[in-house]
Amino acid sequence: MTDGVSQARGSFWSAWASLFASSGTLVCCAIPALLVALGAGAALSSLVSVFPQIVWLSEHKEALFGVAGVALAFAGWLQWRNRTAPCPVDPGLRDACLRTRRVSLRVYLASVAVYAAGGWFAFVQPLLA
Repeated sequence: MTDGVSQARGSFWSAWASLFASSGTLVCCAIPALLVALGAGAALSSLVSVFPQIVWLSEHKEALFGVAGVALAFAGWLQWRNRTAPCPVDPGLRDACLRTRRVSLRVYLASVAVYAAGGWFAFVQPLLA
């Protein structure tokens, strides 16, 4: 039998992993598009000269979004599975369990928003231009 604390901890770390994976979509697509839209092409040029990996990420954005999407789907599945997991009876542990569950849900929703913003700039915005 599994306890709710270990399940909540697992969904907490998967939410952070999905945030890390989806933040790559911002780096490859959203931040460069935002800099160009704001007329900061020189800043983008400096950013690319310091971090040339941005170009590689942009060239492989389909794979990047695929990996981030799989990470988000897995984290979402863990969030859904653990939403009704039991928490300990002890008041301190119960409060920690419920707090961890709320924080992991917020982190997961933030990672979905980051993924959506990156997807907008990578795939939708170029079609509108």
